[in-house]
Amino acid sequence: MYRRKTKQHSLPGPDDVYRQTLPNGITLLVRENFASSAVVVNGYVEVGEEDEALPREGLTGTIPKLHGLAGFVTDVIERGTQRRPFEQLYEEIESIGAHFGLNAGTHITSFGAKGLAEYLPLLLDIISDTLRNPAFHLDQVEKARAEILTSLKERENDTQRMASLLFRELVYPETHPYHWSLLGYPDTIANITRDDLVQFHQRYFSPQGLTLVVVGGIKVEQAVQAITEKFGDWQSTRPERAPLPGVAALAERREQHITLADKTQSNLVLGWPGPARLDDDFIPCYIGNTVLGIFGLYGRLGKSVREANGLAYYAYSQLDGGKGPGPWRIIAGVNPRNVEKATRIIQQEVRRMRDELIPEDELNDSKSFLTGSLPLQLETNEGVARSLVNIERYDLGLDYLYRYNDIIMNVTTKQIQAAVQRWMDPEHFALAVAEPPAESE
Repeated sequence: MYRRKTKQHSLPGPDDVYRQTLPNGITLLVRENFASSAVVVNGYVEVGEEDEALPREGLTGTIPKLHGLAGFVTDVIERGTQRRPFEQLYEEIESIGAHFGLNAGTHITSFGAKGLAEYLPLLLDIISDTLRNPAFHLDQVEKARAEILTSLKERENDTQRMASLLFRELVYPETHPYHWSLLGYPDTIANITRDDLVQFHQRYFSPQGLTLVVVGGIKVEQAVQAITEKFGDWQSTRPERAPLPGVAALAERREQHITLADKTQSNLVLGWPGPARLDDDFIPCYIGNTVLGIFGLYGRLGKSVREANGLAYYAYSQLDGGKGPGPWRIIAGVNPRNVEKATRIIQQEVRRMRDELIPEDELNDSKSFLTGSLPLQLETNEGVARSLVNIERYDLGLDYLYRYNDIIMNVTTKQIQAAVQRWMDPEHFALAVAEPPAESE
């Protein structure tokens, strides 16, 4: 029986979040919010692009990777189950005014749903049925394939997407999942069979490590009962994952340009492999990234590259974090004639971050932004659910949001500088540029 604690904080935490792990490995978290008549369900299954190798009959040695397979599977399992054909599935969802979807990532496949609290058992049944009993009807497989191939064709004509794709290929070795496109490639998607989809699902979809969060206008006891009824009997295991391969710091400047016809803008992505989410340097880098390219109108990058020099339509920085060394990158859209000059100014800003301590007033402004925006992110059930999923995924502790302000405010400018010096190098970096053909003289 869940015993309610005396609430000491307005933020979600151990005072009002119930957590339990079921015998089959599923972890559930529930937070009541009776100010809302709706519920949000968020969660993830530990399956993703990292798992795209499948054994091939008659082959020995290196197992081929079917790039895009995880996303392909996720797309198809949304399209009908063994007891809910496509039309019935979405008629059930639409008839109660609900929303539902899945999304494949590198390490996890996320799922989510939202509807009135009274329909929580039905939403959970739909999620469970979709994850466990997809039909893989051949017509839906081919529809999904056609849509993915269309998206890949669109990517070939998108400078920002192509620069991002090229950047990952420059930074990460082929042995690392971060090197490869989540969406896949035309040749891999074209050659994935229905049997591949079925085998991948059977091999890797499992309750082990599955996290499920419910937030909204329902009592904890009712939510736990509904989750247990819909997911408690799921019994399967998946193969253990090998540790992620290491990624060495860049020891040279790696630069590559790709030309796209009929374009007028260049997109550049410049950066490095960054710290994982649980690396000690992540929070100092996170704050430094806010100073560099987030706070205000894109931070220092926005002021120097865009405002002072007028070289970019936009320029900002992004720190991914995650399970492994996700990229720390600077992204800009520029006139093709300004690529070299914009790159030099970006290098100058990186040197400034490394060589000079951030002034206290500038640091405090960024810290205030990070701490002040947290309550806004938690105003909705969706925001709370996302935060709880993140807390569980990285084992941050249910009291993480209670500690968040202190974690941010206690980071010093010297700690940020030291972390930046370890992860950003203004001379050694990857630079990917997608641009129009050079103008003929």
